[in-house]
This record gives sequence, C-alpha cells and structure tokens, in this order.
Amino acid sequence: LLTWAAQYYHHPIGQVLTAALPRPLRFGAGAVEVEERWAATDAGARAGADGEPRRAPKQRLLLTFLIENGAAPAGILDERLGSWREAARALLARGLIASAAIRIETPPSPDARLRAAGPVLLPEQSAAIEAVASGFGRFGAYVLHGITGSGKTEVYLRLIERVLGQGRRALVLVPEIGLTPQLLGRFRERFDAPMAVLHSALSDAERLGGWREASSGRARIVLGTRSVVFAPVPDLGLVVVDEEHDASYKQHEGGFHYSARDLAVVRARHAGVPVVLGSATPSLETLHNVAAGRYVRLTLPRRAAEAQPPRLALLDLRTSAVRSGIATPAVLAIERHLADDGQVLVFLNRRGYAPTLLCTACGWIAPCRDCDARLTVHLAAGRLRCHHCGADVPLPARCLQCGFAVKPVGQGTERIEETLAALFPGVRIARLDRDVVRRRGELEEVMRRMSSGEARILVGTQMVTKGHDFPNVTLVVVLNADQGLFSTDFRAPERLAQTIVQVAGRAGRGAKPGEVLIQTEFPEHPLLQSLLAEGYDGFARAALEERAQAAWPPFSRLAAVRDSATTAQAALGFLTDARSLARRAPRGVRLLGPVPAAMAKRAGRFHAQLLIESAERAPLHEFLDAWLPEVEALRSARRVRWSLDVDPIELF
Repeated sequence: LLTWAAQYYHHPIGQVLTAALPRPLRFGAGAVEVEERWAATDAGARAGADGEPRRAPKQRLLLTFLIENGAAPAGILDERLGSWREAARALLARGLIASAAIRIETPPSPDARLRAAGPVLLPEQSAAIEAVASGFGRFGAYVLHGITGSGKTEVYLRLIERVLGQGRRALVLVPEIGLTPQLLGRFRERFDAPMAVLHSALSDAERLGGWREASSGRARIVLGTRSVVFAPVPDLGLVVVDEEHDASYKQHEGGFHYSARDLAVVRARHAGVPVVLGSATPSLETLHNVAAGRYVRLTLPRRAAEAQPPRLALLDLRTSAVRSGIATPAVLAIERHLADDGQVLVFLNRRGYAPTLLCTACGWIAPCRDCDARLTVHLAAGRLRCHHCGADVPLPARCLQCGFAVKPVGQGTERIEETLAALFPGVRIARLDRDVVRRRGELEEVMRRMSSGEARILVGTQMVTKGHDFPNVTLVVVLNADQGLFSTDFRAPERLAQTIVQVAGRAGRGAKPGEVLIQTEFPEHPLLQSLLAEGYDGFARAALEERAQAAWPPFSRLAAVRDSATTAQAALGFLTDARSLARRAPRGVRLLGPVPAAMAKRAGRFHAQLLIESAERAPLHEFLDAWLPEVEALRSARRVRWSLDVDPIELF
C-alpha cells in the first residue's frame, strides 16, 4: 500500500512511511512492546556472597535484591527500591549485573462474542448485508447509499459480526475525531472484543499502544480517522469507510496529500476483501464509479424504526424580517417546536461572534496582518482571531485608525447563541464548534446535554453534520444556505448540497416528525430547487451532467502544484518556470495557470497554484513522472515551498 501511495501521489517513499507510523516509532521506539529487565551476573552472585560492595549501600541493596529475587522488571525496581538507576550504572560497569529488553508476548486475542442482539432489520438492510457478505474473501467496492437515519451503522455492525465470526478483523474509518467515541460506543455495546483506536487527539503513547494492538492482531476491530488506513491489521476481512464523501479524508497539510478513502479502496483490493463506502450523500466521484460499473450501489431509501424523512422548506430572507441573522418565521417555528417538547438545531458554518469588526466612521475593518483576510470577533474571549493563520490580538474598544467606536458586523455561532438566549430566556442552549470543543471530553459533554434533554437548542457549525444522532431534534434551521451557491470552485455546489442534506438529516430521527427551514436570499436557485424537488439523487444527476459538459472531474484528472514564498513574485516565478518545462506535455495534458491563490497572502507568505489537467489518468501520471524531476532541479525551487496534490478536492 505504501509503495502504491508513493507512486500514485509522486511522493518520496521515506516520507510516506513516516506519515504511516506513530511518532514514537519514527524516533526509535520498538514496533513490539518490550520490558526492561535486570539480573545479577555470576560475578555479581559471587560478589554478593562475599558481602560486596561494602562501601556502596545502594549498590549492595540492588545487587542483593536481584540475587534473592532473580531477574526483575524495571517497574518492580521502581516500586521496591525507588532511585536505583545510579547504583545500577555502577554495578553494570563492573559486570556485576546485566540488563536486557525482553519482548512482551501479546496474549492471544480472545474469541469475539456478541454482547447484545441488534434490532429487527428492514428488508433493504438485510439485502445490503447479504450482498456484501456474499463477496467475503474477494475484493468488491460497495456504496451503501442510505438516507440519514436509515441504519447504515447497523449494516456495518452486522457485517463486522460476520467477519469476526470467521476469525478475521475489521478496519473502520471515520472522518472526524468527534465521531470516534460515538461509533466506538456502538461497537462496544454490540461486541465483546478487543478494539484499537487511532486518531490525532491521542497522546503519542496511546497511539503507539493502539498501533501495537492492531499490529499484533490482538485488536479485532481497528477504528480511527484518516491515518488509520495505514495501520497494520493481520487477517483483514472487511474495510468500512463511514461518511465517505467527507473532505476530512483528504490530507491537506504537509507534502503528502493522500485520500484515505481512496487508499482504503486500494488496501481492500490488495487484501482481497470487500470495502463498504457509506454515506447519505455520496461524492460525485463515487457515484461516477457506480455508473461505470466499478462499484456496486446498495440503497437504504427508508429511515429505520419507522421514522419519517423531515419536511424541507425555504425561507426567503428578502421578504422576512430578520433579527441578527434569524428570520421571524424561523423564530416562530423554534417557539412552536419547543412548546411541543422538541429540540432545535440551528446551523451556521461560521464560528466566532462576528466575521468583521467595522468602524462606522471611517470604514476601517480589522485586518489580519499576515493574511489577506479579516479578523473574526470572539466577544466572550475579548479577542480578534484569524481563522486562517491563527493570529490572536486583543479586541479593541475603538477604531485603531480614527479612534471612533467600532461594532461587530455579521453573525457567527457565538452571536447566534446570544440572540437565541435573548429570544428564549430560560431555555438552555448548547453550542458545538471548534471554539467549544478544544479539550478531550467537551464534545461528549455537549452530546450528553442534548441526549438528556438538558439543552433544548443546539447551535453548531459543520461539526453537527457529522453523523451525530439527536433523536429528539424535530426542527433544523439552516441560517445561511447561500455560501457556496456562487463560488468559483466547481466542487462548491456539491459540498453545499451535502451539507444541507446532512444537517437536515438531524431532524425527525425519533418518533416525532421533523421540519427543516433553509434561509436564503435566492430561493429560486436551481441547486436549492432540485434538492427540494428531487433530493440529493436529483441534484447529483444534474451536477454530474454539468461536470461532464465542462470536462471537470470525475470526467477528467487533475493535479495541482501549489507553492508559497516570501514574495508574490517568487511564488509565481517558480510556477512559471515549472510551466516552461512542460512544452513537451503528452497529448491531452493541459497546464492551467499559474495564478495567485484567492487569498494570495496567508500566514505571512504568498501562495499560488498551477493546475495540470488530463482527460485520462495514465497520460497525467506519465507526464508527472517525467516533469517533476526537472521541476525539483529548478533554481527557483530553492526560494519557495512547494508540493504536488494529485486529485485535489479544494482549488484556490
């Protein structure tokens, strides 16, 4: 898998290997767990019998302990003797004791047992399970396309149950750390089996421990975020990628820009096992693979437990009174659902209090010193923060340019929470965004408050769309559906449609019916109209037709060379030099650019991009194989930081 990834993403194998290993393994830790043990040598035994060493009581105490008790682990010596290391070094130098690193044998993995039986399955769930299970022992890619609340997780659980029954193991990928405890909880409720968890919020020691559990075969289920795709799992029987459409599966940081979803498919193919790609809103690339016959689509068109899909409606902001971003009809709907003992989810994909701090006298807007961006107001913290580079400065009381009063403009989740608290005094409100969920356990606390009914309203960003289950939420309000309607990024409509469908799917998952209100200034927009009339399937069909006409992925192949430099001239200069080397590009390969990034200056550096487009995959990689060594040799390459992104999902 690592060799394949290095070749496909045109990245050095050493750096690929580094990305695949927990940090301690990169710096000398053993791949297997070892124990440090100390013992007296024959010379030490003779010296001890003679009462040696007479003038070093700590050395004599340690030597006597080892003679009387035999070889002892370092942990026992810590408990019994306290500070013994200095004495050990002296005895070791004289040859009176010796140490060794002994491999700790991993106990055999116990048989996996079922803790509890699952619910009665819908016929569609049973059909999906049988379709995948019939392919056990050979590769097959299955797209589990189920509407929100249709029981995709139950399908995963039943398939894993069968895999464990065969004595094999399952690898499960989730897009966000926040989903790991929820899914792990479901697994532990169902299975009495060892499990390993791997994600970036764990300490180095915890990640190493999880990696060793997976590698040794003790863990029967290995669960984690993006990098878990590289975890060694012997006797692999099944790979599951939950929320396969999620952009978090793409590694954006560093130089190795891999897609964990795509690598999961490759890994399953190499292992000869099925891979299940689950989503209520499959990516257009995945649906294209279904249409091409490479993947098999399994549909779950109904919600489990007889729950009904929510009703969707558009709120025209042009004709409604609005208070701090919330339209009057939305306020009335919130009031109605609270009176009916329901819970409400209010979605706005913008954290902070307000995106802009404005001086109404001179027009000054608080800028980020290091980015072409405005600083976001975080009122509770009394700070202005840049959401691009992390800059953090005190919130000024007056304009730094003219001294006049300043005011926050626009809405973020913090301001929406404040507005709702004023509109509904006494109603407990929870907020879920990156500012709230900074430490371990805080996400679980928000989930607990919603599950117990302690919180009646939840205000959240993209985090609330990630598969969380809120059975008593009966109303979802999407405050700003217009972000992404007019973006220059060809993927923006797909992301917007997925977000709307996913957040709408939080409503009505229990016994009570759900309602979704989508605020917009463009209710006639084709994207919104197609979602209301035909759902995600209708949108996806139209979007794929548009992509085909424009020859954008998945009907072509893309790679992007991105760079950053201390000057805009250097950033564009390197990419211009790189393009000049491509005069002999194969037929069908085009270079587009270079162009500055939409936000040219970020974190004090200037960013630019060069796109390489090809109708077919093979000519693109043939070109990159020949072209990249020449690019690396450019003198201008020394003045920039650059990287290659094959199959980019975000464009400047």
